[in-house]
Amino acid sequence: MIAPSRVDLLPDSQRIVITGIGLTAPNGNDWSTFRNALLEKRSGVRPYTIRYFGDTLAGVCDFDTSRYQTKKDIRRGTRAGSVGIYAANEAIKHSGIDWANFDKSRVGIYIGVTEHGNVETENEIFIIKGFDYDTSCWSHHHNPRTVANNPAGEITLNMGVTGPHYTIGAACAAGNAGLIQGAQMLRLDECDLALAGGTSESIHTFGIFASFNSQNALAVHADPTQASRPFDMDRTGIVVAEGGCIYTLERFSDAKARGAEIYGELAGYAINTDATDFVLPNPERQAQCVHLALKRAGLEPEQIDIVSTHATGTTSGDIQECDALRRVFGACKRCGSTIQRVLSAMRWAPPALWNLPVTYHRSVMGLCIRRSTLITSIRCAICPDL
Repeated sequence: MIAPSRVDLLPDSQRIVITGIGLTAPNGNDWSTFRNALLEKRSGVRPYTIRYFGDTLAGVCDFDTSRYQTKKDIRRGTRAGSVGIYAANEAIKHSGIDWANFDKSRVGIYIGVTEHGNVETENEIFIIKGFDYDTSCWSHHHNPRTVANNPAGEITLNMGVTGPHYTIGAACAAGNAGLIQGAQMLRLDECDLALAGGTSESIHTFGIFASFNSQNALAVHADPTQASRPFDMDRTGIVVAEGGCIYTLERFSDAKARGAEIYGELAGYAINTDATDFVLPNPERQAQCVHLALKRAGLEPEQIDIVSTHATGTTSGDIQECDALRRVFGACKRCGSTIQRVLSAMRWAPPALWNLPVTYHRSVMGLCIRRSTLITSIRCAICPDL
């Protein structure tokens, strides 16, 4: 049953729906495979070695880069671009849109990233090191690879899109910000179709592993599939991963007109800022963000059936997020007592023991889809009317 929400009062031209899903994750390269992996609890985390840092664990994608790119495109582009190109093309295919005859000037591309350019800079420095740091050996592809709009720009080049495009940075909620931007641009009639989501190439930079390790936030475990354990008393931190997810967003009126299958509707969203610390989340700000999204959607906490959490698996981060969840859902008659009991214990419990299921897909993928909208972050709350 779908809970009534404020979105029902909007005209169809202002209602934004999801009509296609394209993704690559460490445990699946399409929506069906990925969904089955989650249901079967199949992890995509594996042993991984990267220069300078050495042996570690990571979520590694194995999608076919040549499906939508030539060897030349792959060579001159970036891994983040390849992930985005794959996900965007898969989303179009999944949506059933007549892409060949669609007006590409009315397509907008909005891609969230947490960081970009680190991989290319590290690679270039590694190469010129072998030439006594002679910068004349520096690749002429470096600037277009590292410019801030690159992931979205690579998608436009690949798909011939001439409408608006940009890459959005919003830390671990960047993919959600891309989704929100796509919805807003559709409502403003700046585009008729939005390709929105996020992409990540994090595992290809040794710096991110070294940085998390210096923060004592990098997960370790003899069994890679058990390394990421959000909300567990024995949690040890983050597993870094790559991946991406992009949605096709359309106005409800357009989707109905073409008889599209609708996978979800954006009922409400919100973005805010902690403004308190570089990395430690602020539970008060998190809770405010969720409350604002619920208010805009016209929904009460009791009407929410599932919460997809940030779930970093770090000692401090999980505590802060649990505090935020208590502030939002702790008073719910349906789920409050369970949240108070289970989250206070900070021990993982099977979903059957939760009145309000709290998901943390990161435990089977690693920290990759934090950049995508498939796994929503509490920092940028999205309430789908499913």
